Amino acid sequence: MARQKKDGTVNVGKIIDISGKSGKELSVISKNIRKFREQIGMEQKELSIELGMSESTVGNWERGYSKPTIDVLLPLCRILGITLYDLFGVNDPVMKYSAGEQMLMSDYRELSMYHKDAVKNLIGNLRKAEVMEEIPEITELTYFSRQLAAGVGDPTDLYDEGDPMYFYSSELVDKADFVFTVNGESMEPEYHNGDMVLIQKFPECGDLNPGEIGAFMIGNEAYIKEFQPDGLHSLNPKFNTMKFTQEDKVYLIGRVIGTVDNSDIASAYDVDRYEKANADRVRDYND
Repeated sequence: MARQKKDGTVNVGKIIDISGKSGKELSVISKNIRKFREQIGMEQKELSIELGMSESTVGNWERGYSKPTIDVLLPLCRILGITLYDLFGVNDPVMKYSAGEQMLMSDYRELSMYHKDAVKNLIGNLRKAEVMEEIPEITELTYFSRQLAAGVGDPTDLYDEGDPMYFYSSELVDKADFVFTVNGESMEPEYHNGDMVLIQKFPECGDLNPGEIGAFMIGNEAYIKEFQPDGLHSLNPKFNTMKFTQEDKVYLIGRVIGTVDNSDIASAYDVDRYEKANADRVRDYND
């Protein structure tokens, strides 16, 4: 974000040409959008999603065919983690200390080295606390693709499989442990091919009652099915009931408690801030 002057105004008027006539500013902006985007490892598509714009719009900025409008500049800088001065490639003007800040600096200089370190640690902790307050609450779940790894024959082995996936915390998400992708059309119209479902693991979820939907493991493959005493049923009447003998090994992975909406999935920008903040917490604890 652009730094504010002490009267509360944002000093950007002298460095932003919104007339669209200046080729120099456009060239600098184009280069800097791409440079800072690549520095944080963000793809054009990710940046466009964060801004709520098309990928071609961001591509046109970086190729110099167009430039961001004035209302997009601050969100763009926030996502890239830079200031307006960075974006326009100019030096940040030196800001004078207020009377109160000068008094604090004067008092700080009178402290011993030990107490100066204590002040630095306090300021560092307060800044981290403010960063954490700005980051949305995120829940990490274990995501499984359609086919489980060969050799997995027991739900307890699931803890060694899957990949971490991050979601914005909610009452439903916080109850879940796993995320599975629906494969095929057997559970339509309730669950469609490619849908991601939230699973509360067994035994925490309790036994399934007839008519409830669960995630089951049979051999090395996972299924989303309706439990009934005579077998596992599909919601789509075109599919037959899966029946089993006493010798067949059918494991309950957990209860299906809901589906994932795209808005539930945490953005790459928020996940990056979440991971960095938690890495700092671990580092501070170890220190």
